[in-house]
This record gives sequence, structure tokens and C-alpha cells, in this order.
Amino acid sequence: MRVVSGKCKGLSLKAVQGTSTRPTTDKVKEAMFNIIGPYFEGGTVLDLFGGSGGLSIEALSRGMDKAIIVDREMKAIKTIKDNLETCKLSSAAEVYRNDAERAVKAIIKREMQFDLIILDPPYKKQQIVSLIETFDEKELLSNDGTILVEHATDVELPENIGHFVRTKAEKYGICGVSVYHKIKGEI
Repeated sequence: MRVVSGKCKGLSLKAVQGTSTRPTTDKVKEAMFNIIGPYFEGGTVLDLFGGSGGLSIEALSRGMDKAIIVDREMKAIKTIKDNLETCKLSSAAEVYRNDAERAVKAIIKREMQFDLIILDPPYKKQQIVSLIETFDEKELLSNDGTILVEHATDVELPENIGHFVRTKAEKYGICGVSVYHKIKGEI
């Protein structure tokens, strides 16, 4: 696993020890960022199922200014911090050990808004739709922001979730990628 592009291109990233996380392959990561970017002119990214931190590190490498990275597993938190240090991006990220729903409640209290939200939950425990409904209700995504979702290919996500519309859906082997944006003119 490595950083695919940007200022940290080519740096190796550690995977989380054990089988509780499923790292996104470099090929899928590159395809995902080609769909939504591939580069950014600043902004803040929220990664609610951080795993190794690879997706949010890729976003930082490609131009995002700041990342909030959340995972509930201590092994993942240690791996994320190690990977941020390897990429010299520790000062650009806040890393929290928490479950996604509690983390979102804390973010709502901070009145934060994001330009990119990454959801890559464990395939067996999908909570994508309810999280996106909360992002909509609490206006956690900026007007021109993007929600990037990685999911199992057998997960059927709706075309519309609240004020969000799926603008892209791709499949890469067992991995599905869906991209959501705010419906223009609605808000």
C-alpha cells in the first residue's frame, strides 16, 4: 500500500494488523480519486472509518488542507498516526478513537463543514444511508462538497439520499464506489 499521487506520492503505508480492516488497493484508490478530483485546492476531509488512514492521507497528499480521521479500533488509530508521521502530515490531521455515529455528534457540536467526506465502513456493518441522512440534516457537507463511499458491490445504495444525488457508481471486483453531491438548486 502506498500514496498514489500528490506531494507524498510513492510513500509506503502500513496496513492495520489483523483482519478487522480491509485496506483499499492502490488501483481502487487511484480510480476513486480520479473520479472526484484528482487534485484539490485546499479544503477539509472527514474520514469516518479511517482504517490505515490511506484514503484521507491520499486526499491530503492531493491538496486537502486538513483531515479529521476517526476509527474505533486502537490498532487502526496507531497505524493512522504512524502513516501520518511517515508522510509528514501529522500536523494536518486530527485523529480520534470513536465510533462513527458518536464522532458525527461531536462534529455537529463543533459546527464543522467538510469539502470531502469519505465513508469506507466494514462491509458487513453498513450504516451509509443513515450517516448521509445526518450529513444532509446537519449540513456537514459544503455546497460543492463530495461524499465518497466505498462499499461491497452487493450493497444497493439509493440514487437520492435527502438533498444528495449519486453522481457516479463504479465497481472494481468486490468493491463498489459511489459518489454523492448536493442536488443543485435545492439549497
